[in-house]
Amino acid sequence: MMKIFNGLLRFRRGPWEMLATILIALGVVMLMQPFAIGLYSYSFIVTLVGTVMFIIVSHFPE
Repeated sequence: MMKIFNGLLRFRRGPWEMLATILIALGVVMLMQPFAIGLYSYSFIVTLVGTVMFIIVSHFPE
């Protein structure tokens, strides 16, 4: 856990890509769930933020 936290602080690609991927997956799950309209409403924004974050993070150093 500390290794991931250090990677985030040092702007390394691996931990940030994992966070962006989790955001994308969370947005897709929010989009497909039928229970809460609030989650559905924010699903596009969460997916978009994760996608833009992934594009930016892919330029970070290994």
